[in-house]
Amino acid sequence: MAVLRFVLGDQLTPSLSSLRDADPQNDIILMCEVAEEAGYVAHHKQKIAFLFSAMRHFASELEDRGFTVRYTKLDDDNNAGSFGAELGRAVDELGVSKVVVTEPGEFRVLEAMRNWETELGIDVEIRDDDRFICSHNEFQAWADGRKELRMEYFYRQMRRKTGFLMEGDDPIGGQWNFDKENRKSLPKDMELPAPYNPQADDITKDVLELVADRFAGHFGRLEGFSLPVTRTQALRGLDRFIKERLPLYGDYQDAMKQGEPTLFHALIAPALNAGLLLPMEICERAEKAHHAGEAPLNAVEGFIRQIIGWREYVRGIYWLKMPDYAQTNFLKAKRDLPEFYWSADTEMNCVRQVVEETRDHAYAHHIQRLMVTGNFALLYGVEPAQINEWYLAVYADAYEWVQLPNTHGMVMFADGGLLGSKPYAASGSYINKMSDYCKNCAFSPSVKNGEKACPFNYLYWNFLIENQAHLKGNRRMAMMYATLGKMDDSKRSQIEADAAAFFEKTGA
Repeated sequence: MAVLRFVLGDQLTPSLSSLRDADPQNDIILMCEVAEEAGYVAHHKQKIAFLFSAMRHFASELEDRGFTVRYTKLDDDNNAGSFGAELGRAVDELGVSKVVVTEPGEFRVLEAMRNWETELGIDVEIRDDDRFICSHNEFQAWADGRKELRMEYFYRQMRRKTGFLMEGDDPIGGQWNFDKENRKSLPKDMELPAPYNPQADDITKDVLELVADRFAGHFGRLEGFSLPVTRTQALRGLDRFIKERLPLYGDYQDAMKQGEPTLFHALIAPALNAGLLLPMEICERAEKAHHAGEAPLNAVEGFIRQIIGWREYVRGIYWLKMPDYAQTNFLKAKRDLPEFYWSADTEMNCVRQVVEETRDHAYAHHIQRLMVTGNFALLYGVEPAQINEWYLAVYADAYEWVQLPNTHGMVMFADGGLLGSKPYAASGSYINKMSDYCKNCAFSPSVKNGEKACPFNYLYWNFLIENQAHLKGNRRMAMMYATLGKMDDSKRSQIEADAAAFFEKTGA
């Protein structure tokens, strides 16, 4: 009897553990587009289109290799609507002897998966997802006994394990991290490389029509969809990045510019997180560029750190701390997410620009996410569950394993410092330094109070006032609280009055 190999939408990798020993002559591969996954949050239209198109292309490639693929499209009349129901239907109709799956990337799916054997009355083998560099057990061993789980020390272990940018046991260049060199603001007239934009084929066009029809009420636009949906396209995009943008990626990775969402960023995260690319091959290409003299060390180190450092680290935190991690709310934040996170209808130009680009591309780079929409949510005091859902919904690269620790821990400090040693809170001066947003804004970053003041300015100090009981003891916040302590009562009262007026205006 045949073995049924169930492949999920973010497992589009030929070497996937559940496919590695698949027999084209006997086994059957199951893939399905289901309403439950497309709608458990209101995913961006382009995110849904990207995954459905990539899945259909992957299924076609498997068939070209001689495999039998049972593929259920979203609009098939007999679509059962969920992973479990579609699997059950396939088991009943195909008479298979066993189901083999690779563990999913989200805790809720793993919980359901662990029940399939009992529910379906068939052997279900759940294999490790070894596309990652650090296994769950390895991360657990690294974390055991540590008072602080700092990414920098984990990253050094991954450097030693992989050998990337290493000379024996020492880092090339004599230091592990070149982040201080990677904070330059973008020169005004700098020429920027064009992003890689593969054209939609018939499969993608069919998916775009389906998504436009079925998910018309979801956030985002489909016009201009240009995400790579095959491994070939993803590799071309990676090669374009290595050649055209990696050399300056380090210098300007934190920069922001109105009307230029991509700058020198790689735009590979959707393909990487869906399995079209693998982390080791990405880093190998980047390291090769450095050794060939085509990209400087600060750029290559900063890029590799994102892959083998942050990406692996947040996955480790997620699986180490779930499910309780998602329920933490260290700062007791409780305000509702402002409507302009969906509409972009705000006078704050920086927020408007990032939300509009997110709407148009299902993309914003890491500083836009952390220091604009994230920083504002932190200062505003948004309830963590609401901003978590927003980030999970609106970005094409977002899956809970990577989104939740980044948003919950790094952006919102909701975990109380497990992931980051202090909140990433900043006033308008940071955004003014790293972008050109402020010159086209109704508010001024140099004005601290009143109607023309940048809301980030008084919200920053109000955040410190509101959260003094939680944060004053944090040694990395000592300077800010010392400054706050020197403010006279009238200054503090003005800050609180400005914040209160802003909260009332935005419906908090």
